[in-house]
Order: sequence, then C-alpha cells, then structure tokens
Amino acid sequence: MPGKKAAKRPSPPEEIKSSKKVRVSHSSHRKQAGQVLVLGQGDVGQLGLGEDVMERKKPALVPLPEPIVQAEAGGMHTVCLSASGTIYTFGCNDEGALGRDTAEEGSETTPAKVELPEKVVQVSAGDSHTAALTEDGRVYIWGSFRDNNGVIGLLEPMKKCTLPVQVPVEETVIKIASGNDHLVMLTLNGDLFSSGCGEQGQLGRVPERFTNRGGRKGLKRLLEPQIVQVRSRGRVHFKDVFCGAYFTFAVSKDGHVYGFGLSNYHQLGTSGTNSCFAPVKLTAFKNSTTSWVGFSGGQHHTICLDSEGKVFGLGRAEYGRLGLGQGAEEKSEPTLVPGLVDVQVVACGASVSFAVTKQGAVFAWGMGTNLQLGTGEEEDEWSPVEMKGKQLEKCAVLSVSSGGQHTVLLVTEKQES
Repeated sequence: MPGKKAAKRPSPPEEIKSSKKVRVSHSSHRKQAGQVLVLGQGDVGQLGLGEDVMERKKPALVPLPEPIVQAEAGGMHTVCLSASGTIYTFGCNDEGALGRDTAEEGSETTPAKVELPEKVVQVSAGDSHTAALTEDGRVYIWGSFRDNNGVIGLLEPMKKCTLPVQVPVEETVIKIASGNDHLVMLTLNGDLFSSGCGEQGQLGRVPERFTNRGGRKGLKRLLEPQIVQVRSRGRVHFKDVFCGAYFTFAVSKDGHVYGFGLSNYHQLGTSGTNSCFAPVKLTAFKNSTTSWVGFSGGQHHTICLDSEGKVFGLGRAEYGRLGLGQGAEEKSEPTLVPGLVDVQVVACGASVSFAVTKQGAVFAWGMGTNLQLGTGEEEDEWSPVEMKGKQLEKCAVLSVSSGGQHTVLLVTEKQES
C-alpha cells in the first residue's frame, strides 16, 4: 500500500471525550515489576550480555536501567517493557526487529531503548518482528514478516521497517499477540484483526487459495490488518487471544475456544491434521469443567492452562515437549501434564515448554539442545523439571518466555514468609 497513511482513529464516545486520556486495560497487561534473567544460546546477542557471551547454561541477570514488567523472547531477539512504559531490545536486527539503530558494532548485544511517542502497556515478539500496544489502544510495529520464500514486508509489500510505525487499525486495541510471522489484535469491541503470513491459516481470514503471497490482490491482502470473521448465527465477541508459531487461539466472551492455523500434529485440538483457514469452534476444549485461561504454542505443540492452575498439552510429542513422560505420543486433545499445580503462566519455545507456579517456581521440559531448559545439560526432559540456579535462589519467577534458542525470565525478590 505505497504512500498510504495510517487510518484515522474514530472520535471517542461523548462520555470519554472530556477525560484527558483513555487507558486500555486487559488481564494480560502485567503490572508487577522485576528483573530479567536469560539462558540458552546467544550467538546473535539475544541474551543481552554483550558480544562475548554466546551461551548461558543457567539463568544470568541482564543489566537494565529500570524495573521491567514484561520480557518477551522473539525468534532471535528479546523485548523488555519497563514499568514506566519504555521498551528495551537486544539481539538479531537483520530485519529491523529491534526497532532502533544498531550501526555501531556490537550495539545489538546489549539492551537499548526504542523511541516511541507514547507509553506502552504490552509488547509481543515474533521471529523478525516486534509489536507494542500503547495505553490509548494504538499498535506500533517494526521489523518484517516472512513466509516460506523469505521476506514479505510488514505494512507494505516487501518493505521492512527498522523503526516503529503505527498499525492502521481504526478500533481501539486492548491486547496483541505474535506468532512467528503473524500478529493478532483484540479490540475493545471484542473483534480480532490479523496481519502477516497466512500460509498455514494463522490469519483466520484468508482462504487457502490466496495464502501464497495474497493471490491476485498480492501481499496487500495479508499485510493490511483486517477483521477475522467467524461463521456463526450471531456475532462472536472475543475476550482473549493467543498465538502459537503458526496458529492462533481465541476465547469468546461466552467461554468457547476457537482456533485457526496449522494443525498438522493436532496442535489446535482438531480431529484431523489439515490447516484451518477460518476460525473453528474447538470441541476438544468443550469438555472441561473449568474455563481455559492461557494458551501458548510452539512449532507443533500447544500448552494450555485452566482456571484451576492445571496444565495440559496437545500436539507433537517428540523430545518431551508435552511433558507427559518418556515415550509419550502425539495428542489430539488437551492431556493433563502430571505434577504441576497452582500454575499461573505457561509458555512455549519451538520445542520446549514452561510453567510458572503461583509460588514463583518455574518448571521446564522438552528439547535440551539449546540449553533453554536451565538444567545445565543438553539432554531432553520428558517431564517437568524445576529450574534451579544461583540467580533464582532468592527470587520468585513472575513470567517466562522462550524463543528459537533462548529463554527469558522475569523475576522478583522472594518475600519472606
């Protein structure tokens, strides 16, 4: 869409025009501040520990200038959001995912600020892109999306953005979520907008025949954010959204779970293994007596969390990523991960999984090759193992995020009981 400016935002309703600022809120916006720990491989600076640190077997503290409320691992970069609403990034900047100038040699390997005009309340990160949600419901994005043939651009075809640009969405956005190469935005009205690569159906709005670079309409069809329509007798309003690498989960306001995207290992909970190019109401999640509050997806698996703090896995089982024990096989329905209780956060990397308990312990399982699990070894773990380390001894873990080869923890000092 050459030369096209971001769409103007609609005038706010009368009742809020008089207020100075409209602040969006969602249960996913994190408020508790802490420090950032990193582990795994860091050969492109994604650990934020400088040019000389290529890996960490155990969690290491990242020097940041202020307390952090959200820490997200992209494919090969890391994004940290401070309590004051400032973003710091480090890692691979080949496609512009850091949103800042890294011309100075080695500057990508340590945290530095991204300049944005407004306070940010949430960030998300994919393979080569980063997105930020501001307190008044605008979304900024930088980097590039890719498909199986390479770069496809970000907002304009074949054009990456090395600095933040505003996403042209007219509605007020309250939550953002990133897959490897797609972005989904949840609006105040309960709608979903998506943009990025649609090859596996992860956008939920592009028919299969048009997913190869947009068909006749070209990349514009994919890169311009558009609403995700649900086939239903009445309009479906959503209250939450989550992304896996190549798929999306959305929870409606009446508690139904919808999914779209890649399900070649049943990672969406579908009975078949075909990709879903439009939202499907997932019956695999209907039988629970509790509500579903969290989803995280890796390359071919999903870890989900219910309102009682129990953890479930589905999809591909190789390397132990489902946490179901040695020799576990692929699952097409959510299957309880034994030994985990009172969990408040779940997260996945490509072939690894994590859970954080309300008591501040973090458990890891899956592929050990990249040292992402914090065991200090490269062995795979088929069942959850509590992560230990000197930096964790006096800390409670608040959240965890994992990328292609590294893991990021947000921790706070443990309160004396």
